[in-house]
Amino acid sequence: MGPAYAAGSEDAMKDRAENRYDAAKDTAKKNYETAKERCDRMSGNAKDVCEKEAKANYTKAKSEARAQEKSTKARAEAGDEQMKAEYKAAKEKCDALSGNAKDTCIADAKTKYRQ
Repeated sequence: MGPAYAAGSEDAMKDRAENRYDAAKDTAKKNYETAKERCDRMSGNAKDVCEKEAKANYTKAKSEARAQEKSTKARAEAGDEQMKAEYKAAKEKCDALSGNAKDTCIADAKTKYRQ
């Protein structure tokens, strides 16, 4: 990712990912509880099937939420690694300069690549 990534931080992305995960887990749990209540009005095999389907849907929703959280965190970490690499390359270019020009170049690189 280029400098456009600088608008968001890795920690902020991770926090948002965790918040979305928590919200998705809560929604999954509420949906499961609602489905279980619906199953309670049934009997016999129909009730057993209903409960197994409700549990399967709950497990699926939780695992999808976890996968999304991990994916978002991985993208944030990759973006951070890319920013560090781009900063090192920019800083290396600054080494060809001297004095105030070099200081300004390094300061600009730090700002641009959030270092």
